[in-house]
Amino acid sequence: MNRKYTYILLVLLVTTGLFFLEKYVDRVPSHSSNTVVENTSQSEEFGMDYMPNSTTGAVIKHNYYTLSYSEEHEQAEWVAYEVAKTHLSDNDFDRPYFEMDNKVKSGSAHWRNYKRSGYDRGHLCPAGARRFSYQAYNETFLTSNISPQNHEFNSGIWNRLEQKVRRWAKEHDGVYVITGGVLHGGLKTIGDEKVSIPQEFYKIVVDHSEKDPKVIAFLIPNRDTSQSYFDFVTTVDIIETKTGIDFLKDLPDPLEQSLESTLSLDYWK
Repeated sequence: MNRKYTYILLVLLVTTGLFFLEKYVDRVPSHSSNTVVENTSQSEEFGMDYMPNSTTGAVIKHNYYTLSYSEEHEQAEWVAYEVAKTHLSDNDFDRPYFEMDNKVKSGSAHWRNYKRSGYDRGHLCPAGARRFSYQAYNETFLTSNISPQNHEFNSGIWNRLEQKVRRWAKEHDGVYVITGGVLHGGLKTIGDEKVSIPQEFYKIVVDHSEKDPKVIAFLIPNRDTSQSYFDFVTTVDIIETKTGIDFLKDLPDPLEQSLESTLSLDYWK
């Protein structure tokens, strides 16, 4: 009889252990030896003139990026961050696990929504732009900083554009970036929490290295493409119309209107 109860107890323990592993394995922070590599200085408030408005009122400030979270769509409507020249690094950190963002009061979407969904957990503030510090790198793996992306899009044109942004940061002594998916009603969703799948992603890049800032904006479909990201250059005005977000709102009106309506590749190419 004792053996019977012992066997039942073992089965219960194993089942509980497997459930815990499934539920939390992708939320536990990595404890690799790379954690000793740390840039202790926190990023200063940067680019406040370029900060968008929040249509949700849920602005979250992290050490190395700021976001506006949309509970309706279970992702950020925008993420804003600096890529300074000093941020560019080849540090090869171990990839950490994804974690929920405790600063999102309504609760950020769980990583399990993406499991077997057919979509990548696409970074908005890219990990590749935060290799100067393990803390900064690890911070990009919060689920408030990801959005469902087609795999070929994520590893293809979106990745190439992120690399180009880092080259611009090197060439122009830093750039400021605002990025996110175009969120609206009627989008398809994934997971139990119904994470919206954006049909398009935008990226707005501001070069502030000279007296007169320069802006370039992209609006790219969330699908595989062999086209150049320059084929998807648009105006900030068009992105504002699609998202309902007011970008560059703190700039003087004449400058804001000029930058938001400009579509020119000469400076950026």
